[in-house]
Amino acid sequence: MKKIASLTLALILCALSVLSMASCGDEKTDFTVGICQLMKHPSLDQATEGFVAALKEELTAAGKTVTIDTQVAGEAQLCSTVINTFTAKKVDLIMANATPALTAAANATTTIPVLGTSVTDYADTFSGNIPANVTGTSDAVPFDEQAKMMIDTLGLVPGDQVGVLYCTNESNSLVQYNAVKALFEAEGIVVVAYTFSETTELQGIVNSMAAECKAVYVPSDNTVASNDSVVGTICNEANVPVFTSYGGEICYASLAIDYYELGAETGKMAAQILLGKKTVADFEITTLTPSVVYNEELCTKLGIAVPEN
Repeated sequence: MKKIASLTLALILCALSVLSMASCGDEKTDFTVGICQLMKHPSLDQATEGFVAALKEELTAAGKTVTIDTQVAGEAQLCSTVINTFTAKKVDLIMANATPALTAAANATTTIPVLGTSVTDYADTFSGNIPANVTGTSDAVPFDEQAKMMIDTLGLVPGDQVGVLYCTNESNSLVQYNAVKALFEAEGIVVVAYTFSETTELQGIVNSMAAECKAVYVPSDNTVASNDSVVGTICNEANVPVFTSYGGEICYASLAIDYYELGAETGKMAAQILLGKKTVADFEITTLTPSVVYNEELCTKLGIAVPEN
């Protein structure tokens, strides 16, 4: 009898242990959020980091928990695969980091809130008809001020040639190219587009650009940004200054935004939506005020005088 009692007790304890582990395994958080980031590079990474930090902070303060599933697609055509896993899981919200991720999310769902970040022009992305479940933050900066900064800092004069480097697979880059082209040409400066569709073409394109141009402008192009060390190496060797819309180490100077803060602003919006305090319709597309940053080391190498102010 003692043996039977001991065995029974052991079985009961085992069952309780299994139930306890099952309970822990089934423990759910209040919200689930899926993040689709187009690719790895510092600006997009910072935007994701800012989003996660701000979202968790806001929800924790409200006594809520969140499970965040961050996926890096790697290339534009894989964004749909990532987004489809989120819709299958029925996440509560999707954060789309970069334009291809945003369009994939908007095509996949009309019911799950979708917040974009690191997207330049929402209206252009959706041909003027932004879906009702989509809002977010934009990394657009005033192109006229960027062009003027380049002209004034480099002393560009009519007849000088500026190369604009971008990937043809990124629609927002074309928007930026057209904007700066008009601004430069109004000052008599020649603008030439140096474009590519595959990264294997980049080195050859940059070599030609550096040999032909007095300066280079790079818009907020994710493909260029993820390979900008190639651009920086070639242009620095040719003493051709590079100005980027997103900042970065290859840029002699920039009028750009802080991508961590951009992501954080998106995270705050997401928290308000998840907590039911606001809806997607309550938020307009938000932009940040850019700041001017000079790379003193590059400026010295290129013979560019950094303004005293």
